Amino acid sequence: MARARRECARRQSLRRDIVAMRLAILAVGHKLPDWVAAGCAEYVKRMPRELPLSVVEIRPEPRGSKTREQLLAAEKARLHSALQGYARVVVLDERGDDLTTMKLAQRLESWMQEGGDTAVVIGGADGIDEEIKQASHAMIRLSSMTLPHAMARLILCEQLYRALSVIRNHPYHREG
Repeated sequence: MARARRECARRQSLRRDIVAMRLAILAVGHKLPDWVAAGCAEYVKRMPRELPLSVVEIRPEPRGSKTREQLLAAEKARLHSALQGYARVVVLDERGDDLTTMKLAQRLESWMQEGGDTAVVIGGADGIDEEIKQASHAMIRLSSMTLPHAMARLILCEQLYRALSVIRNHPYHREG
């Protein structure tokens, strides 16, 4: 109990150091089921003014007879354009850091203290170009399992909201 009170006091003192920033999910893909769009919209709506969340769809390259490298190169160009103005880029990747909700909350809190807008990138069906991965500030994963892109987008929206609720000691997240 004393540990929980100390943690609460620490978080309250940190709130004074938090700088307003924007969070964006840049997701390659389109034509999501309505329930995914509705779910993402709900979590976007719940985010506070000082930490607005947006979901930006990046048009995937039409497959046709193009190679994987050609598809990734075209999507890379679109992502580079969309990433302008973001101080921090985080890539979702199956080989990224495996974070618990509490660890994600710690990272989010750190990003908020450092300031600078943050973009989280979800690649298309063929993944993300290696250059974007190498240039990113962090790579994380949502699961060891393969998730459909629409589901990954919804889970990421929820987890960002949950991480913020942990930072703010909001009862949305219940530990243990």
